[in-house]
Amino acid sequence: MPTVRLLADDEMPPESRAVLDDIRATRRSDFVNNFWRALAHDPKTLRRTWESLKEVMGPGVLDPKVKELIYIAVSVAHGCEYCIHSHTAAARAKGVTEAELMELHAVIGMAAETNRLVTALQVPVDEVFQVR
Repeated sequence: MPTVRLLADDEMPPESRAVLDDIRATRRSDFVNNFWRALAHDPKTLRRTWESLKEVMGPGVLDPKVKELIYIAVSVAHGCEYCIHSHTAAARAKGVTEAELMELHAVIGMAAETNRLVTALQVPVDEVFQVR
């Protein structure tokens, strides 16, 4: 259950509608997901978040598929069901296969297990791994 009402386009402040128009233009799609509709209550946060997301997820050194896989991994680590689903859909749209997703989940599970073990055992970081 949402904690805020999801706004339809005609219920938003003009500043929020302008951001949604940019989302549509940038993504070349009429679909605007619920995350943006929830943020539309606060045009400043909506714009800041969209501009940051556009910058980080836009063209860069990392392949777009890799960025989506990282987003999924962080979303799993943080337990964000919404982000897991939306970025899995985005990853599939960028060509990520079921086999790649399954391998990603195996890596996430392994990292979670070894992270817990090393934390519980308080294993000191090897000197060779430290940047000097």
